[in-house]
Amino acid sequence: MQEVSIEIENPEGRSEGISRMRQPQEPLIRGLPDDIALLCLARVPREYHTVLKFVSRRWRDLVHGEGLHAHRKKHNLDETWIYALCRDKFEQVCCYVLDPNSSRRSWKQMRELPPRSLLRKGVGFEVLGKRLYLMGGCRWSEDATDETYCYDASKNSWTEANPLSTARCYFACEVLGQKIYAIGGLGLNSSVPHSWDTYDPCTNNWTSHSDGNIVPEIEDSIVLGEKIYIRCGRSAVTSQVYAVVYEPSSGTWQHADADMVSGWQGPAVVVDETLYVLDESSGTRLMMWEKDLREWVAIGRLSPLLTRPPCKLVAVGKSIYVIGKGRRAVVVDVSNAGNGGGMMVSSSIPKLTSNDEIINCKCLSI
Repeated sequence: MQEVSIEIENPEGRSEGISRMRQPQEPLIRGLPDDIALLCLARVPREYHTVLKFVSRRWRDLVHGEGLHAHRKKHNLDETWIYALCRDKFEQVCCYVLDPNSSRRSWKQMRELPPRSLLRKGVGFEVLGKRLYLMGGCRWSEDATDETYCYDASKNSWTEANPLSTARCYFACEVLGQKIYAIGGLGLNSSVPHSWDTYDPCTNNWTSHSDGNIVPEIEDSIVLGEKIYIRCGRSAVTSQVYAVVYEPSSGTWQHADADMVSGWQGPAVVVDETLYVLDESSGTRLMMWEKDLREWVAIGRLSPLLTRPPCKLVAVGKSIYVIGKGRRAVVVDVSNAGNGGGMMVSSSIPKLTSNDEIINCKCLSI
């Protein structure tokens, strides 16, 4: 049984000598070894983790620590919640969270976002492990910031984190190889659009890189096949979609596959290494990239009244959540899409009167 040391000093603070007492640590659950107790507590649904923290100090430390998170992930017990970064009618940044598996599925607003980020635009939004990062942003490109904030979902609290290497806004964010990539955008000097920063949580440091193939007008990004793709809009000369792909082996950006890029004309998401795009050019139509056939296939059309574009996509398992204006969410099951089975659509999230603009959506699992 683990022991802790308690140091006792005299009340007046004089160094009269220090006595030490040995006190055995209380078990997680009385009468059970801690490893067995962990098996039990790891099966408590995530929505009750806040309650667990009030049982005892040891339970609070367990919920806050990495051990419970790692155990739940290892044994496929972790649960995925959706985080939507929005802009409200007052032009302020706000964030909402949705538990897709709850019987009372509804968006809940996260309180106490970092005050200095509330009026910024072009902020970066990314998830790494059980932490959510809010990075950069600006009110004008001339005042881009490198500030970074970290939200620990197990503690339900924000802290200021190490700043970006480069002040930037309107940039792409992705995670590859357990590192955060902050790519391109606008900043305080002309080199920013052609650079990217990487964050390594092991060293808690950002590193800056540059590549001329990155351009500032980034519209979307994905990770597919262990590579990062960024879509930079249409060329003014050829009207073709411009996209580049990051090759981790060489650390360089190259032009992406022209056939794949030709159909990437809306928000995208990857499910089981298959790329899906919501084409919003005429209504809302979900498209799938057939890598073997090298062609885009339409798997279904959604009503724009139901989706309320412009939308963002996020995947939970084999379901795609199409999240539109006012956080209207439509759930699309694509488990049979690759077999020609199309898609199954359901929408069970209560109707909302809000007109919040959806900036970005991410998934975080604990």
